[in-house]
Amino acid sequence: MKHYYRDQKTIERFGRRVREIRLSKGISQEKLALDCGLEYSQINRIELGKVNTSISHVALLAKHLDIKPDELFRF
Repeated sequence: MKHYYRDQKTIERFGRRVREIRLSKGISQEKLALDCGLEYSQINRIELGKVNTSISHVALLAKHLDIKPDELFRF
């Protein structure tokens, strides 16, 4: 049986940071999802810390939030 590392606190902090930046820029979850080519529910799950998103999605979110990817990890 394989065991996968999952740091739930970091996942939740990341999601809160995405939400904080998104709201500060006046962007809705729906708009961010559309811009990123993702489902609205995926953005919602990321922000709620329900999903351990991929590095590709981190880069995509940063691009469409007009920030550098490392800004999403400044908790």
